[in-house]
Amino acid sequence: MNKALHQLGEYSLLMKKSISIPDRWNMFFKQLVKEIYKLGVDSLWIVIIISVFIGTVIAIQVSLNIQSPLIPKFTIGYMTREIILLEFSSSIMALILAGKVGSNIASEIGTMRVTEQIDAMEIMGVNSANYLILPKIVGLMLFIPVLVIFSMFTGIIGGVFASYFVEGMSSTDFEYGLQYWYNSFYIWYSIIKSVVYAFIIASIASYFGYYVKGGALEVGKASTNSVVMSSIMILLADVILTQLLLT
Repeated sequence: MNKALHQLGEYSLLMKKSISIPDRWNMFFKQLVKEIYKLGVDSLWIVIIISVFIGTVIAIQVSLNIQSPLIPKFTIGYMTREIILLEFSSSIMALILAGKVGSNIASEIGTMRVTEQIDAMEIMGVNSANYLILPKIVGLMLFIPVLVIFSMFTGIIGGVFASYFVEGMSSTDFEYGLQYWYNSFYIWYSIIKSVVYAFIIASIASYFGYYVKGGALEVGKASTNSVVMSSIMILLADVILTQLLLT
C-alpha cells in the first residue's frame, strides 16, 4: 500500500512538472511532430492490419452463432458494426497500442535515464520532464483519433469482405445491417475514450521510464510494468467512461 501511494505521488508530481508551458515553443513543436510520426504514423499499418482481420473474424463468428430463422440476417452487420464502434476500435486497440507504443516510450526514456542523459539536461537547467514527456502525451492524444477512425473503417471493410465469401451471409443483408439504427454518437464516444487512453498510455509509460534505476535489465522491467499498468488503467477507464457517456 505504501509503495502504491508513493508511486501515485511520484506520478502526480511528474505530471505537474511535465504539463507546463514549454520554455521554447519551436523545440516543442519540433519534438511534437517527431513524436506524432514515431508514435502515431508508425502504428498506422499495424492498426489497419489488425482491424481488417478482427472485423472479418467478428462477422464470421456472429454469422456462425446466429442460425435461428427468427433472427434476421442483417443482424450480423448490425452486431459487427456495434462491436467495432463501441469497443474494438477504441478499447481493444488501445490495449494493443499500450504494448507497442507504451513499451517504446518507457524503454526510450528509461535508456536516457540510465545513460545519464536526463541528468545532463537537468544540470543544464532544462525541464527534462516537460521536454521529453509533454510532446509524447500531446502527440499521441492528437493522432489517436486518426488511428481510431482508420480502425473503424478497415474493421467494417473486413466484415464486408467476409460477407462476400463466407457461406450463410448475404452482402446485401450485411450492408443493410451496417446502416440499421445507426447512432453517430458512438463514433464520438470511441474518440473520447481513445483520447483518455492515449493520455494513460503516454503518461504511465513515461513515468516508469523516467524513474528507472539501474541498467538495461531495469529498463526492460520498466517497459513490462508500464504495459501492465497501462492495460489495467485502460480497462478501469473503459468502465468509468462507458458509465458516464452511455448511461
